[in-house]
Amino acid sequence: MYVGTYTRGESEGIYRCSLQSDGSLKKPELAVKTDNPSFLTLSKNQRYLLAVNEIDKDGTGMVESYRIVNDSLRLISNRFSGGAHPCFIAVNDDGYVLTANYTGGNVGLLKIDGNGKLSELLYVQQHTGKGTSPRQEKPHAHSARFEPGGRRIVSADLGTNELWLSRLDTLQKVLVPADHDKISMSAGAGPRHLEFHPQQPWLYVINELNSTVTLLHKLSDGHYETQKTYSTLPDGYEGENLCAEIAISPDGRFVYASNRGHNTLAIFRADTENGHLNPIGHHPTRGKWPRNFTLSPGGRYIVVANQRSNNLVSFRRNRETGTLKYQDETQIGSPVCIVFEK
Repeated sequence: MYVGTYTRGESEGIYRCSLQSDGSLKKPELAVKTDNPSFLTLSKNQRYLLAVNEIDKDGTGMVESYRIVNDSLRLISNRFSGGAHPCFIAVNDDGYVLTANYTGGNVGLLKIDGNGKLSELLYVQQHTGKGTSPRQEKPHAHSARFEPGGRRIVSADLGTNELWLSRLDTLQKVLVPADHDKISMSAGAGPRHLEFHPQQPWLYVINELNSTVTLLHKLSDGHYETQKTYSTLPDGYEGENLCAEIAISPDGRFVYASNRGHNTLAIFRADTENGHLNPIGHHPTRGKWPRNFTLSPGGRYIVVANQRSNNLVSFRRNRETGTLKYQDETQIGSPVCIVFEK
């Protein structure tokens, strides 16, 4: 797996780490030096790694593409992301690339070719509006995902407190607002990341500011209908908490959400008939500020990046109950994103 980091401390860039068959973790090794590679993704053919540089350089951040060569990464290209502090990147099967620029409050569109080279910035979709809380004074695009099928996009904007829906026009190479192009979340929710159910037309959104997960159903006409919202915290908890990441097991039966502050993964069982969530419990991440986590290929393990305690922690996942068991941990400076080679 590759680990993106913040480099204002001991970290120097993107690291490579191995998860063994018994759940143990090998010590991470530096794959390439780069500035604040806070989010990563792999091309569909697994030959190239894409990373954002979460920086503000004259009002924009950067996007980089790397060729994977044995245990190292070789830079192919770097381009402007379209806005300051990009914090998310996604790519579809046709090579179109999305960046969510947090401070810029917008989504950038690029394309990667068959040799791993990024195009110049093709288009920027600027968000407008604001929410009701102090961190929602202006747009803050936090993620942008291609729907299954790869032509429609759902972007979570923490600042405007909305999901922005668009379609990809491959002729003009622009993002076009979809019908019913915005979905408002509960006041002060702060949508951050989202996951599509692997088998059903259901969408789960993790809300950073009010520590919840919202379920939406995609209707036959393509519109989304908000269903229910669930707390990621135990009853009675009153301490600081900001949610960060959400993931679904490959069989679609379990949903996991990270709590920064409570320092746990909230575990839910998803009803197979309607997607409604039933809380199972909260598993400590054995570190501080779990910024990101991901399931290993096949879903046997979960690896958590605890940003403030500078460690990666692996847990074995019970596929029948969804519960977790500690396996191993290793040290790394300010880990903030994990992506597995398939």
